[in-house]
Amino acid sequence: MNELLSADLAILLVEPSATQRKIIAKELESEGVTNIDFADTVSSAKGFLEKHKPDLVISSLHLSDGSALDIQQYISDIHPEQPIPFMLVSSETRKAQLEAFKQSGVVAILPKPFTKMHLGRALNATLDLLSPQELELELYDVQDLRILIVDDSRLARNHIRRVLSNLGASRFTEAEDGEDAINFLNEQMFDLIVTDFNMPNVNGQELAEYIRNSGEHSHIPILMVTSEANDTHLANISQSGVNALCDKPFEPELVKQLLHSILEQD
Repeated sequence: MNELLSADLAILLVEPSATQRKIIAKELESEGVTNIDFADTVSSAKGFLEKHKPDLVISSLHLSDGSALDIQQYISDIHPEQPIPFMLVSSETRKAQLEAFKQSGVVAILPKPFTKMHLGRALNATLDLLSPQELELELYDVQDLRILIVDDSRLARNHIRRVLSNLGASRFTEAEDGEDAINFLNEQMFDLIVTDFNMPNVNGQELAEYIRNSGEHSHIPILMVTSEANDTHLANISQSGVNALCDKPFEPELVKQLLHSILEQD
């Protein structure tokens, strides 16, 4: 398969400001992207998506008839198995306002204004998502890896599964929280656990501690996905026995590097 390039991408840009549409389109064009369609409301975006399936949707957070979350949910409803990659562009800095997007499996969250580096990295993450490239391991056959995905967000689980599927994995079990995961662990064995941190009932840190204190499962590598930015908090998570930490959004290239590292340890 030929390598997909930025110039090959078809993008729907949803932005209420004509000025901002021009600015973002110009930045995209500087990255070689010229196939750009536009919408300025949730309604017009949905109308476009009813007839077309772009490679990527880039949306502002606030729109006159709703928000980017409405568009993202619509995409999930019409393409439940393989949602269109979604990128948020927003001047919002409050963590609470962005948390829903971090938990939902967006490919990137770009600030306003964003830099060329921000955009290039986000486009590369999109290309990684659209271009499957199998993870090569010496100790495992990636197709045989038994993977437990633990996240209370269905959208996040879909995104994680898609990234891992692109790396060649195919054997997945999904749990909605740590308590659900423990029930699965009592019934079957896994080669890798990918878990969110923020979950009801039993969170990711408590799940990791349970696994490390379990004689039967203590050896299982754990990749924790978290939107937490507090260094002290991250240090506490690390002490719970996880093998690697990954930020949300869940970037394919970083995930590939982390999995290679934790699965090839002696």
